[in-house]
Amino acid sequence: MSVKNAFYAQSGGPTAVINASACAVIQTARAHPDQIGKVYAGRNGIVGALTEELIDTSLESDAQIAKLRTTPGAAFGSCRYKLKSLEEHRAQYERLIQVFKAHDIGYFFYNGGNDSMDTAWKVSQLAETMDHPLVCVGVPKTVDNDLPLTDCCPGFGSVAKYVATSIREAGLDVASMAKTSTKIFVLEVMGRHAGWITAACGLAAEREGAAPHILLFPEVAFDEVAFLARVQACVERYGYCTVAVSEGLKNGEGQFVAEQGGKDAFGHSQLGGAGQWIAQLIKDRLGHKYHWALADYLQRAARHLASKTDADQAYALGRAAVELALAGRNAVMPTVQRLSDAPYRWEVGVAELKNVANVERKMPTDFITPDGFHITDKCRAYLSPLIEGEDYPPYKNGLPDYVTLDNRLVAKQLPDFQI
Repeated sequence: MSVKNAFYAQSGGPTAVINASACAVIQTARAHPDQIGKVYAGRNGIVGALTEELIDTSLESDAQIAKLRTTPGAAFGSCRYKLKSLEEHRAQYERLIQVFKAHDIGYFFYNGGNDSMDTAWKVSQLAETMDHPLVCVGVPKTVDNDLPLTDCCPGFGSVAKYVATSIREAGLDVASMAKTSTKIFVLEVMGRHAGWITAACGLAAEREGAAPHILLFPEVAFDEVAFLARVQACVERYGYCTVAVSEGLKNGEGQFVAEQGGKDAFGHSQLGGAGQWIAQLIKDRLGHKYHWALADYLQRAARHLASKTDADQAYALGRAAVELALAGRNAVMPTVQRLSDAPYRWEVGVAELKNVANVERKMPTDFITPDGFHITDKCRAYLSPLIEGEDYPPYKNGLPDYVTLDNRLVAKQLPDFQI
C-alpha cells in the first residue's frame, strides 16, 4: 500500500480538550511514516478544504505538537459551516475530493459533533462514486454530550467540571451575603436541546441545601408557577436560591424562552438570555434581588480546570481514529464504552458514522427527578466519573502556558472555489 497524506479538521465550537485529539491524531500518524505521509489540517475546519487552505503540520516540531494536549481552543481554526445535502450541492463535495486528489490525501479525520459526523459520512459515500480511495473516520467532540452510541463525548467532562465548580463557588458567595443583599443567583449554561451541562451543575449539590437548588432542563417544559413556588421555598428555607438554566429552556408550547429570532450557520435558532430572563422573572414576581451569569465561552475554554478523564479520553479517541483508519475501517467513529461506574472503567469502541450522523441524545427521563428540578442518584453516578482527576497545563509567569502554532499553508494547486 502506498503512503498517503491525511487531512484533519476541527468543526463547531472548540472545547478545552479538542486539541488533545488533534495532538493524538498527529502524533499517531507520525508514528506510522510507512503508511501516512503528512497530516494536513484545514484552516478553519472544513472550509479550509473547500478553499484549499491546508496547514502543513509536518512543519511543527514534536514539542509544539505535544503542547497541543494541554491547550484549549481549536489550534487550526474551526467553523460553523454545514455542507448541504449531496442532492442540493454536489459541487461542494466534489470540490473536497478534488482537493484530496490534488494533495494525495487518503485519510480524512473530522473532529466534531452531530453535523460533522454527517459530513464525514457523506464524504465517504461520494469518494467511492468518484473512484478516490479515501478512509473517513470521525473524531467525536461536543460539550453538549449529545452524540449517540458513545457513553460520553470528549469536551463534556471538562465543561461539567467547570460549571459544577463555578456554581458551587458562586453559591457560597451568594449565601454569605443573602441576609442583607442578593438572594438569587442564576447561571446560564450551554445546551440547546440536551440538558447534560445543566445536569452537571447538580453535581455541586452534595448535601441538603447546597447550591444549585434548581436545575432547568431543555427536556422539561418550563412551568412558571411551580418554578416560582420552588424558588420562594428555597429562599425561606435556606435564605437564598441558586438556579442553573440551559440556554435551550422551552415553555409549554415548545418555544425557546430566549429565542432571538435568528439562525446560526447550521440553521439552528440563535439563543441567548435564558439566564437573564429567569432572573428577571424572579425579580418581577417575587421581588428578590438577583445576579445572573453567562458561562458562555468560559465553560468550554477552561483548560486550567479540565477533567483528567476527559483529557485522557480525547487523546485516546484521536489515537484510535488513526488506528482504525490504518486498519482500513472506513466511515466509523471511535467511542467511549463504559465498563463500570465505581471504579470507573472504560474502553474504546467503534460506531458506524451512518448511525451517528444527525442523531441527538438527550437526557434520559430517569436522570431527572420527578419534579423536573434536579438530577437523580442514577444521573450522579453517570456524571461523577467524567469530572474526576486534574490535568493542569504548564504555567509560566503565573498563567497557563499555551501553544500557538505557525500554521503554515501548502501551495495551492487548484483554481479558487467560492463557498
